[in-house]
Amino acid sequence: MQLETILKTAFELGASDVHLVSGHPPVARIHTVMTALDYPVITPESALRMLQQMAGEEQLARFQKVRDADFSYELPGLARFRVNAHLQRQTVGIAMRLIKEKIPPLKALNLPEVIQKLTYLPRGLILVTGDTGSGKSTTLAAMIQVLNDRYQKHIITLEDPIEYALVSNKCVIEQRELGADVPSFASGLRHVLRQDPDIILVGEMRDLETTAAAITAAETGHLVLSTLHTVNASQTVERIIDMYPADQQNQIRSMLANTLQAVISQTLFKRVDQKGMVPAVEVMLCTAAVRNLIRENRAFEIPNIIETNRALGMNTLDNAIAELYFNGMIGREDAIAQAAYPEKLDRMLAA
Repeated sequence: MQLETILKTAFELGASDVHLVSGHPPVARIHTVMTALDYPVITPESALRMLQQMAGEEQLARFQKVRDADFSYELPGLARFRVNAHLQRQTVGIAMRLIKEKIPPLKALNLPEVIQKLTYLPRGLILVTGDTGSGKSTTLAAMIQVLNDRYQKHIITLEDPIEYALVSNKCVIEQRELGADVPSFASGLRHVLRQDPDIILVGEMRDLETTAAAITAAETGHLVLSTLHTVNASQTVERIIDMYPADQQNQIRSMLANTLQAVISQTLFKRVDQKGMVPAVEVMLCTAAVRNLIRENRAFEIPNIIETNRALGMNTLDNAIAELYFNGMIGREDAIAQAAYPEKLDRMLAA
């Protein structure tokens, strides 16, 4: 059983993920549905061979030491894959997220028009949030590509692992991978300001040290883009502040109010009108009113500000979901299942 053949089949079927688990045939997630591919059952020996084919010496050594390894794998001309290798029942399991080799244009992602406008910001912090597999990396890569085609600037990314391979156009782009090029996000951010960047992409603000360094970079006049695993704007603000000790939270509210420019929260839906996926997107722009709510510890009021400022390009998640439903793109059951306020959305869709 050839790894390359399996991955090509998954790519042609439009899969987002591929799972290689001993005792099962290869399985692909196609438009959210786990689908067995027409190949023989994977044995422990074949799973180990596939891991050895994809991973380098350093990744294999890490896997043998901690029983988990994250890395990227590329099939030239086809796609890159974000790979996690792990043990399950004492045999190798492999989960692979498919990343298309070509970055889709920002305008082709069915995102709100205001996101294009955010790429004109000279400085500050832009956060793209959502669950795993909600398209955060694709949105960020598309935004970076817009900047790359427009400006003559220096872009540095810190990723775990590198997903989209960015090619310098007008900008000079450096991509640093955790493990291979830099030991951690926090370490990379501590040194990045000495590398003369204009734009910094941080794969994930996953801990206090990384978050503090990203906010400091935004404070010092850089445009910083990053992600969090939060589902809406108010939760994002609260998550960042809760990372800090209680005696530092007033200070970080002030810093965040000064640096945060926007929060884009994505949820992906399976389309019912055609094959594929479509995002519902909550957008919060940091107006004076939003900044005041952050400073005054009233993040729970942010949804009201978003609701009353739709003319500026803001939108709540539930309104975005309702728009997709009324445009015939998604089903009612899916819409209500992923809503922030299911009962309220149910009434809205019935109106």
